[in-house]
Amino acid sequence: MAKLLAPFNSKAALWVNGRKGLMKRIESAMQFNKQPIIWMHAASLGEFEQGLPVVESIKKQYPQHLLLVTFFSPSGYEVRKNHPLADWVFYLPMDSPSNAAEFIDLVKPSIALFIKYEFWHFYLAELKKRQIPTLLISGIFRPSQLFFKWYGAFYRKMLLNITHFFLQDKGSADLIKDLVFPNSISISGDTRFDRVLTIAAARKQFPIIEQFCKNDPIIIAGSTWSDDDKVLQHFTKVHRNAKFIIAPHHINDERLAECLQRYPSAVLLSEYASSTEKQQTNYQTLIIDNVGMLSSLYYYATIAFIGGGFTNEGIHNILEAAVFGKPVVFGPVYEKYLEAVEMVEIGAAFSAETALEMEALLDELLNEKAKRNRSGQLGANYVSSNAGASDKILDYIQANLLLTN
Repeated sequence: MAKLLAPFNSKAALWVNGRKGLMKRIESAMQFNKQPIIWMHAASLGEFEQGLPVVESIKKQYPQHLLLVTFFSPSGYEVRKNHPLADWVFYLPMDSPSNAAEFIDLVKPSIALFIKYEFWHFYLAELKKRQIPTLLISGIFRPSQLFFKWYGAFYRKMLLNITHFFLQDKGSADLIKDLVFPNSISISGDTRFDRVLTIAAARKQFPIIEQFCKNDPIIIAGSTWSDDDKVLQHFTKVHRNAKFIIAPHHINDERLAECLQRYPSAVLLSEYASSTEKQQTNYQTLIIDNVGMLSSLYYYATIAFIGGGFTNEGIHNILEAAVFGKPVVFGPVYEKYLEAVEMVEIGAAFSAETALEMEALLDELLNEKAKRNRSGQLGANYVSSNAGASDKILDYIQANLLLTN
């Protein structure tokens, strides 16, 4: 399918081209390596960020081990292919008996870490066959998944190839407890809490953003899609007393042009930086046209709007904003995300069903500083109280001597 779409879709083209000659490139990279390897596989960028605190902890304790990262999606590979912690970054060769055997022959991993919900039959079977410890990190299961359908025997069998499951919540554990080996489940929580705390502690400072914000109320809309823009559009045009920073989920010419058209007095960050001081005073909306700023950018927000909640896919990472003590708002599609459900329940985040509801919610938060501060503090407390998943995983690895030669 990807090959058919490649001529018409840039993401499909990256997916196809990235796998051309892939096994030869992996073979060349591994040719002279004599050191033990940790292999982490992530579907995309979000899962990579989820696994990062775990491999950071492992590398500190086992510095002689090298890190190989594989991605399924271009949106992860293209952004993190030069990450400083990774010794190698590749796409994952397609799941087949021959590819799985050849890949593991070449890499010879000491341990395999699969993040959240990556299940590849032949790779998992090959790892089990060779008795290579295989951990699922920040796993989450829902009744709607194929594992729990009457026709899901093939998928359930894959679970038996995983050495240990580190799960986000008890509900996930209850779903699989009768399908896997006894004592192979730990409820460790979500490693994203550890990740956002690390980011916040070493956040990047952006003088150009401070220059734009001055002392105005700032609404930062992160990882937005077109449907999110449609909801925010009217609010931005009637609230000239506030400023807006929009970070679209996809950074491409089409999306950037759409954001410039929808939002009032809008300018791309790259253009704002090169404009005169007099010109800068005319801009009300800043469109972020690069990748990598958002997780630190939320520090400057008065209110954080998290994109995706008005799409079928659901919201993006709300913890990146909550860690800075910012009130968080989003659309109605968030039920798949435990942290969002729990933060709404405790008043640390708010959801709106429609554009009118969102406008009323944003108005209320802008006008009621006490509510804004209380919500933000509840969110920051929630993040800090849920940290520690990475330490639990490292403790298991050490206690079971999984990386001891």
